[in-house]
Amino acid sequence: MDKMQEISFNEYQRAALSTAVYPDLGKAVYPTLGLAGEAGEVAEKIKKYHRDGVSSFEAFQATMRKELGDVLWYVAVIADELGMDLIDIAEANIAKLAARKTAGTLQGSGDDR
Repeated sequence: MDKMQEISFNEYQRAALSTAVYPDLGKAVYPTLGLAGEAGEVAEKIKKYHRDGVSSFEAFQATMRKELGDVLWYVAVIADELGMDLIDIAEANIAKLAARKTAGTLQGSGDDR
């Protein structure tokens, strides 16, 4: 399969939104529940990978690519429901992690470290 041309976070978000069809349960309720389900599927696949191993790492990667893509779709839709762009979220996250690295607080717990 040919790789898609690289796209920005916001281009991805717009493309994801073009396929967003779900019931109106209140802003981000439906996509948040979907995200929880998909994150569970990612965790389940990783668990089974460590428990059972895989006969083909390439097949495992293909499965994980699909599952992680579903997670990314839900994140993009939730962000839109909350009036946010993925690029802003990504940039803020990297800045937060870089500050934690500089402060030596990457490990540990708490949002405000």
